[in-house]
Amino acid sequence: MIKQLITLEKFINKEALSGILLFIATVAAVIVANSTWGQDYYDLWHTPLGINLGELSISMTLTYWIDDGLMALFFLMVGLEIKREMTIGELSSVSKASFPIVAAIGGMLIPALVYVAFNPDNPFGFGIPMATDIAFALGILMLLGTRVNPALKLFLVALAVVDDLGAVLVVATVYTSEIHSEYFLHAGIIYALIWALNFKGVTKLLPYLILGIALWIYIHAIGIHATIAGVLLAFAIPIKSMIDERNFIKESKNDIDEFEKHIDDIPMLNHHQIHSLESIAYNYDKVQNPLVRLEHQLHGLSAFFIMPLFAFSNAGVLIDFSTVSANLMIVLGVVFGLVIGKPIGIFGFTYLATKLNIIKKPDNISWNEVIAVGFLGGIGFTMSIFITHLAFLDEEIIAAVKLGVFAASFIAAVIGVLLILRAKKV
Repeated sequence: MIKQLITLEKFINKEALSGILLFIATVAAVIVANSTWGQDYYDLWHTPLGINLGELSISMTLTYWIDDGLMALFFLMVGLEIKREMTIGELSSVSKASFPIVAAIGGMLIPALVYVAFNPDNPFGFGIPMATDIAFALGILMLLGTRVNPALKLFLVALAVVDDLGAVLVVATVYTSEIHSEYFLHAGIIYALIWALNFKGVTKLLPYLILGIALWIYIHAIGIHATIAGVLLAFAIPIKSMIDERNFIKESKNDIDEFEKHIDDIPMLNHHQIHSLESIAYNYDKVQNPLVRLEHQLHGLSAFFIMPLFAFSNAGVLIDFSTVSANLMIVLGVVFGLVIGKPIGIFGFTYLATKLNIIKKPDNISWNEVIAVGFLGGIGFTMSIFITHLAFLDEEIIAAVKLGVFAASFIAAVIGVLLILRAKKV
């Protein structure tokens, strides 16, 4: 349990710092897009790049390589987080999972309905206000320090994991282009091979990643958004290590004793000591959980490179409010979905389900704090922008929605912080 809490704390700290980097990247993108370098900025991200693999040819702009390629690694990490939480974390039992699951369902459904209420004739953007940006939300909680109830961080992480799963399902089922069914067989065979590695007890990550690249190529060829390949791969990564912790301790103690036994006066390691160190290193690899190891390796890459790069390449928007007025109902649907729909959904669903004795509210969280988390859930940002690019092709609509997402996320963050500080005083 202590090891799990340490892992979660490291996760939260990285997400918090990632949130700060996201903010810096976003501000930089907006400044550059509205400067004399604006055209160069747009030209850079629209540079076409392509690869050929046999009969398959993939050609996309630099922005799409980031959105479809690098973001697949982000979604791989998201999938690993979901699997970890469902196996050993806050979603591993009905008693722990029920409250955040109900909160997340409400936090996705109500914002979507709010959006549709504003845009009954054009509901395709309903997925935009459904998403929560965990990095920004946790970043705000970490900046508040000891004024935040630690239980809120656990609740927000669990809620965001379920929220991410919902976003993955929406992207996979709704935001797809023309389906090319002839590639389903190829993708299916590759995915079956990945699971065969799992069933055979293969814990080396390289074979999974190589097949994962092939899976990404064929998922992209089918027409389903290629980032889904990352999630599918994550679910197939084994969670069981090759040797258990007790055997690792026993073997390591023997190796350390052997290392100590052969200490001499020569200022170099002898071959006995080298063998002992190699044995420890070998067992170190075997005792590590493949899923957690890959998640740890991807987390830094995602938090400090992929997400800031995504923000810098996608957040650059001309501050032109005429685009907002021209697409007012779409923008209002997004803004009210995030600022009003999220807290109503998160609080309303959990409160109603608690009163009906379907779930039980954790004793270490107050209803005022649940409302505060509901507003923090309204910080959509990166995921909302990601879905915006899937929902719309018109650049003016995309620009208007981005401004709406920025405004809504800022308003939701301010209200959430004020409510958390107020809850602390009560």
